[in-house]
Formats: sequence, structure tokens, C-alpha cells
Amino acid sequence: MTRSRHRARPIAIRSERSRGFCSWSRADSTGALCAAPGPRPTFPAAPAPGLGDPRDPACLSSIVSAYRPGHIHADLHTNRLVRAGALLPCRRARDAAQVAAGHRGTQRARLTKIAFVFPGQGSQYVGMGQALAETSPAAAATFREADAALGEPLSELTWTGEASELDQTVNAQPAILVTSVAYLRALEEVWERDHADAPDPAFYAGHSMGQYSALVAASVLDIADAVRLVRERGRQMQASADGGAMAAVIGLDDARLPELEAAGRAKGAFTIANRNSPGQVVISGTHAAVEAAAETAKTLGAKRAMMLPVSVAAHSPLMEQAAAGMREVLRDVTFRDPRAPLLANADARPITTGEQARTELVEHLTTGVDWVRAVQTMSSAGVSTFIEIGPGKVLNGLIRR
Repeated sequence: MTRSRHRARPIAIRSERSRGFCSWSRADSTGALCAAPGPRPTFPAAPAPGLGDPRDPACLSSIVSAYRPGHIHADLHTNRLVRAGALLPCRRARDAAQVAAGHRGTQRARLTKIAFVFPGQGSQYVGMGQALAETSPAAAATFREADAALGEPLSELTWTGEASELDQTVNAQPAILVTSVAYLRALEEVWERDHADAPDPAFYAGHSMGQYSALVAASVLDIADAVRLVRERGRQMQASADGGAMAAVIGLDDARLPELEAAGRAKGAFTIANRNSPGQVVISGTHAAVEAAAETAKTLGAKRAMMLPVSVAAHSPLMEQAAAGMREVLRDVTFRDPRAPLLANADARPITTGEQARTELVEHLTTGVDWVRAVQTMSSAGVSTFIEIGPGKVLNGLIRR
């Protein structure tokens, strides 16, 4: 198959109150979504309004079917199917499940490589995972296990707490982790129930703290250890927050990034914390350094440079104290080798052993997340389907760019 010059085209799968269940991106030689060969099915002229009922088993089944690359893909948010790049309306989620179930096991599907990707902080919202936990025993068990590991009802805060409290780093990070793993466990539950072959990812990748979710998915960490580690990570980061700042820079040519870095470092500790997509970066460091770099960005051609309402200078040298603290905490935790390679946040190098994963969790606190390079690395290795598992669809949008 000829490599595509097009970026992966994402289609979101959404089930809970119009929030993300998971989403995926797919690119082939035409740059469009493809289905298995066969006659074009007939559908009603227009989709019914609203979402599929997340308590309907067929709703989740259609998501599972959608994960099989090369098949018809169900979009539960609009109750549509995607076939050969065309949007086909489907009256109910159950209809989507039935049609998708009829397009499995093609040679194209077996040859397609996929990657599981997991979102980081910022994708949280009150109520995430609640509807799923009410209907999926596996998801409910995941939340209970996390509550027990922390010795407090994280699930209660996640589902019915105040947004201001959930948004605190020490709460948002474990909540996102548990919700992401709950979504994955629910999918595994359905695959097992339906005696279906689960997708076999070629890579796992997490954006920032999403790396912990990826480590659980890859069987490197237990959920109980992971949720405790993420809670401690949040504490360590907040303890190192004094004097930090972050800003988003939009529309700056990547070729000008070295000049942006030089402007920031001339004023203090500074780094490009996130290279999220071409023309979209987040910078981090001392207030003086970030403010200077933000002003310089405008002169370099950026469309916008906005200070962010945070005090934690994530992924910057100001997190050295947090990194030292996490190094001690991680020393006593069991790490297993991953089922498939993970990608390091800073440089997208493959992580193939538990010890490499342990080291990377310390390193990524003080270095940036190069998500562009991660996507490029996976695409170059033959990945054409990116499945985002977790709340929201942030990564889905970044991959599209």
C-alpha cells in the first residue's frame, strides 16, 4: 500500500452526554476512511436526533465493531456510519452495530496497524465515566479499585463533584487515568462477551500524564499503583508551582521555534512544553521567560500567544524538585515490560522495557511532549488508525492537524 501524503482523518465515537467515549483517526492511500468491499447498504434519509443510549449494549457493541480497521465505522454522536469516506445516516445505535458487525475479518483489517493513545490533563469534566459505570461491571470495578487504592471516593468527585475541585491537578490527573482505563476495560468486557478478537495495538502512547494510562493499558503498571502514582505526581507538581507560567502559541511556523526558545531562555528557565500539532505549541517556565517568549512569538509571525491560567510550569526545568520526588516514589513500584512499545513523550523513542518506562516517567516532568513527532513515528511505522481512549477527543483533533 502506498503511503499517504494526507494526515490521518479522525472520526469521533461519542456516547456519554455528547462527551467523548473514545475516538479514532484513520488514513489510507486516499486519505479517506475505507470499508470492506461489498454492496452499499441502504439507510433512512436522515439520522435521528440525539445520541445512542449508552445503557444500550448495542451502543457499546457498535464502538467495538468500529475499532476493527477496514470495516464500516459507527459514529454514535450523530448515529451515522462512515463508509469509503461517505457519511451514511443510521436511525439507531443498534442499526450501526448490526451493519458494522457484517464487515469483519477482511485482509485489509488484518494488515492495518493501530495505536492506542490516551489524553492528558485538560480533558476532564464532571460526570465523565458515570453512565458507563452504571452499565458496565468492568468499568464500575475500575472506579471501585481506584477508590480503594486512594482510600477516598475519587469516583464521587469525578461524577458529582465541583468542577473547580476536579480541575485541581491532584484530582484531575487520577480522575482522567481511572476514566480512561474504565473505558478500555468496558471495551475489553464487550469483546470477551461477543467472543470478538480485540485489536492488537502496534504502539501505546499517552500525552503527558496520559502516559500512565498507556502504561496500564500495556500491562506495565497495575491500576492501583498507577492511580497512587498519578496522585503523588500531582502533589509533587503543585509543590513545585511557585513562580511558574505557561502560554499557548498558535500559528507560529515550526521553523521559528529555535528563535522562540532562545527568547525565553534569555530570561530564565524555559522550554517548549508541548508541541501538539504543526503551528500549535505550549511554552513553560518562569513568568519572565514565558512572557518574553510570548511577546517574541508575535513578532515571529504567530497568530496568537496567550498566557494560560495556571501556576504549574509543567514539563519545564522548574519541575526538577517534582522529578526528584517522583524518582524516589517510583523506585519501589513494580514495572513490567509492555505488551507493545510505548513512545517516550520527549522524543518518541520506543520504550520496550519496564525499566525504560520508569526512567521516562521521571524525565518527562522536566522535558516537553513532542506529540507531532510521536504521531509521525507511529505513522512511519505503518500505523494508520489511532484510537483515543479516554474523556474528550483532544488527541483526535491534534492528529487531524
